[in-house]
Amino acid sequence: MALGSHTAEGRLAPDFLLVGGQRCGTTSLFRALMQHRRVVRPSFHKGVNYFDINYHRGPAWYAGHFPLRRTANRRVPPGTQPVVFEASGYYMFHPLALERAVRDLPDVKLVAMLRDPAERAFSAWKHETARGYETEPFMVALQREDERLAGERERLVAEPAYYSFAHRHHAYRSRGEYLDLLQPVTDMVPRSQLHIMYSEDFFAEPDREFAALAGFLEIATQEHMEFERFNARPSTSMPQEARDYLSDHFRTRRAPLEEFVGRVAPWPRVP
Repeated sequence: MALGSHTAEGRLAPDFLLVGGQRCGTTSLFRALMQHRRVVRPSFHKGVNYFDINYHRGPAWYAGHFPLRRTANRRVPPGTQPVVFEASGYYMFHPLALERAVRDLPDVKLVAMLRDPAERAFSAWKHETARGYETEPFMVALQREDERLAGERERLVAEPAYYSFAHRHHAYRSRGEYLDLLQPVTDMVPRSQLHIMYSEDFFAEPDREFAALAGFLEIATQEHMEFERFNARPSTSMPQEARDYLSDHFRTRRAPLEEFVGRVAPWPRVP
């Protein structure tokens, strides 16, 4: 049982969730959000991973990760209300997480960050390799992805307490199929509850992008924000075979995604 779950009724619930994607800059955005005087993070960790891998622990366990209402009210400027959030890079990809989130928190706002899906896939492979979760070369991992993930999504849906190592750690191409992951959300909540950011735009013009996010969250912009890049790994060149494979896969997916987002993606266009 989470520390604080016995006082769950007196604790704040999230106003918004940073739902991913993985290796898209969510840690950097999380750190930026923490600087805002009205924004309140979970008490213990960046991500609680409740709606993806800890849902079986129940709502009191989840509530125990957030501050008491009276404590949070003391942290924010007088006359304002705290805006509470948490983050998980797996929420956007887990087949049940967003459905659970909007069912349990019907007014919750969702924030998604999207990165060039080919670069995201390579970054994820480097990340999983560094952690010891991946041993295959990148192209081999891409070629084995369908085999590794076969039946895992279906089992996650059929067995809500099931945990899939392969689904969480070996999905490189499929985690970048953003439209397939986000469009179903708009069948459950109004599109106005979903804010989508392009990672490249955030790192290129953080003040502008953060101001747009602040508007979505209905909080004032704040001066003297510092925007830093966290969790970036030293990069080697992506193997050309892998780049060609991913470019071909995502080529026809780009235009429908841009239409859904309402903005042109700042990713290189591949002929």
